[in-house]
Amino acid sequence: MHIEDFRDHCLGLPGATEETPFGPETLVFKVGGKIFALTDIDTFASVNLKCDPARALELREAFDFVRPGFHMNKKHWNTVLVGPGAADAQLRAWTADSYDLVAATLPKTARAELARALEE
Repeated sequence: MHIEDFRDHCLGLPGATEETPFGPETLVFKVGGKIFALTDIDTFASVNLKCDPARALELREAFDFVRPGFHMNKKHWNTVLVGPGAADAQLRAWTADSYDLVAATLPKTARAELARALEE
């Protein structure tokens, strides 16, 4: 997968935005102001994704290319190596899971807005 494809996938999720709050080299995707994915713009060698803690451990045990979240809370974040690592479909699915996990923590009114956006 190329970073452009990843970016398109992330921004295709309802209410998703992109920012560079950690500097111009780190692309951050948010929903409702909360991060669900981040990656290095220049290399796109890995992606940090939020994950349910139990599922995060399962994925790390099952796949060499899934590691504890680099510079993140390792209980709730995984770093997925791109390239020889995750297949495009896996990366898209895990990114959508990360988005869903973060969106579920948003206030009720924000979740309702996202639901309306899905219906459109």
